Amino acid sequence: MPASYAYLGPEGTFTEVALRTLPEAATRELIPYVSVQSALDAVRAGEAEAAFVPIENSVEGGITTTLDELVAGEPLMIYREVLLSITFALLVRPGTKLADIKTVSAHPAAQPQVRNWLRAHLPDAVWESAASNADAARLVQEGRYDAAFAGEFAAARYGLEALETGIHDAENAQTRFVLVGRPARPAAPTGADKTSVVLWQRDDHPGALRDLLGEFASRGINLMLLQSRPTGAGIGNYCFCIDAEGHIADRRMAEALMGLRRICLQVRFLGSYPRADIAPGEARPMLPGTSDEEFMAAADWVARCQDGRF
Repeated sequence: MPASYAYLGPEGTFTEVALRTLPEAATRELIPYVSVQSALDAVRAGEAEAAFVPIENSVEGGITTTLDELVAGEPLMIYREVLLSITFALLVRPGTKLADIKTVSAHPAAQPQVRNWLRAHLPDAVWESAASNADAARLVQEGRYDAAFAGEFAAARYGLEALETGIHDAENAQTRFVLVGRPARPAAPTGADKTSVVLWQRDDHPGALRDLLGEFASRGINLMLLQSRPTGAGIGNYCFCIDAEGHIADRRMAEALMGLRRICLQVRFLGSYPRADIAPGEARPMLPGTSDEEFMAAADWVARCQDGRF
């Protein structure tokens, strides 16, 4: 396997900035790809060891392009996550004034994060989506568009200048990025972990989603993300992307996943990995009756009952 990481490019994306915060990135060749799909396909084809892509932002929730790519195709697994605070700059060719801007571009996930600013300052500008914010900057450099919303750090890379900086509609906006590789044994639990899965219902009936969520709730597992995605099999057919607190090595998580595997048509395990938002000592206290020791004690009690030793 080549010692390289694919990432959503071109150079100068927020994805690249977040990727470079990983210590192991310093020992890998970092290769930009034109889309999330092509970066993940590079891993599936054995062209890259892992891919680093955005998966969620605090304004709009899950990034559907990434979720859909993880739902479909050859299975992949999440190994790490990174949180990056996001603020945009309006990048233009030197000499461009605000009144000159008729077209603006950025990644579609950026639009909800700058919508109010755009309405207030450039109400007549036409929005054009790009494969990434850095790609939007490149297109501005080429003269395709008048301005791009991107990181201020991308200005020098594309010969642009930041006409406005610190642009954001929501304070403390963050984007979550994940390092995705081929399936393997998850890293050992840290005490502050997250498990990601995709669930397909066996059939549609009243309370079906409640049944799925009940497997987590009855074991004291908190959910951090719940997003439905269409399966492509017709209107009303959805699968559910879920992030839950805990690690597959935890007894409560393992039992929840076993319960889901029994009642679901399909379960895709996307990995158990360290959380980026808290340190191990800051994890939420477990509810009474949900620790590994209590699960083991309950299993031992059932075994003794079966042996007539209760």
